[in-house]
Amino acid sequence: MQVNKDECRINDKIRAREIRCIGPDGNQLGVISRDEALEIAHQADLDLVEVSPNADPPVCRIMDYGKYKYQKSKRDAGKQKQKGATVKEVKFRPKIDVHDYNFKRDHVERFLKKGAKVRVTIMFRGREMAHTDKGKEILDKVAEEMAEISRIDRQPMLEGRNMFMILSPK
Repeated sequence: MQVNKDECRINDKIRAREIRCIGPDGNQLGVISRDEALEIAHQADLDLVEVSPNADPPVCRIMDYGKYKYQKSKRDAGKQKQKGATVKEVKFRPKIDVHDYNFKRDHVERFLKKGAKVRVTIMFRGREMAHTDKGKEILDKVAEEMAEISRIDRQPMLEGRNMFMILSPK
């Protein structure tokens, strides 16, 4: 039988005859037989869980396995949240109106304050490609206005018909 990497052997699935046992309160019970440890666990209405199968003898702990799995899943979920910074994207056009610019700039500010990276993109169409300098001006203006709360991760660069830069929170 192959045991999943995240799963521990519990109770009767433990194969070793002798184990190093840790009690429910964390104290060492020493090296005892598996049957004796199972009896102690059943009396306490808990499970015998193999926590270190590669040790010699294997280390087992008497605990509530359901509670242990629940706490472990909560810990893992917390790690997932911390893992990667989200990247939000805000798109501008070279001929953007003042109100629209302010509205989108406020979005950039809100995303940065929440801790997300922001990819600010200028989209060019048709003849607008001849005026990429206007797009660069808009990106520079956004970067200047967000200088207090952000830093530039990637300088403005043209990629196809889009010019973009990436801001990250300070």
